[in-house]
Amino acid sequence: MGQVVSMVARRANRFNVENRAHRVLEREKPTPAPKFDSNLRDMERTLELDPKFVDKLNMKDSSLDGRLKDVYVTSQDRFIKRVQERQAAEAAADKVEHRPLPLERQTPDDFEYGYLEPNRISPGHCTLRQALKFINDHQLDPESWPAKKIANEYKLKEPLVENILHYFKTFNMYIPDQKYKDTMLTQATQPLLRVKSSSEGNP
Repeated sequence: MGQVVSMVARRANRFNVENRAHRVLEREKPTPAPKFDSNLRDMERTLELDPKFVDKLNMKDSSLDGRLKDVYVTSQDRFIKRVQERQAAEAAADKVEHRPLPLERQTPDDFEYGYLEPNRISPGHCTLRQALKFINDHQLDPESWPAKKIANEYKLKEPLVENILHYFKTFNMYIPDQKYKDTMLTQATQPLLRVKSSSEGNP
């Protein structure tokens, strides 16, 4: 039902639309929008101060027009030109030089820590390798490697080093002694053997 009503309303709005548009265009001047009372009062005060204010608005001011013609913008930026020149040079080089295909087709080896380690490290920073090293040193011997010594050694802030040592640890792998393991198993099986032997002795 709603679609039918909207279709009828659309057709009614479009009925004789061309003739109505021509009638609106043929009018000498469109009807201005009504003004608010405050706007009318402002206009009255302006006309009292300057009765020729409306004439000045409708007249063309030659001085303002001349100033507008004197204003222009120039750009000294040659970035686009440099980009175009570089692209043209690269295209010309590609046409002249025939670059050979790479002879090495093997996949490069992965880095040890998953990224290329920098050759130079700025103060206040450390690599993953260095962090693992001083964390491990601190875990093995905290007295020889306190936070202050690590901070001086790697040029880091002492509070930062303390937080790293507090929240990060390296994994330790413990390998039990085989003899100790056999002894534990033997002690665990002794009660079972006693129960089994007593049950076999009593028919």
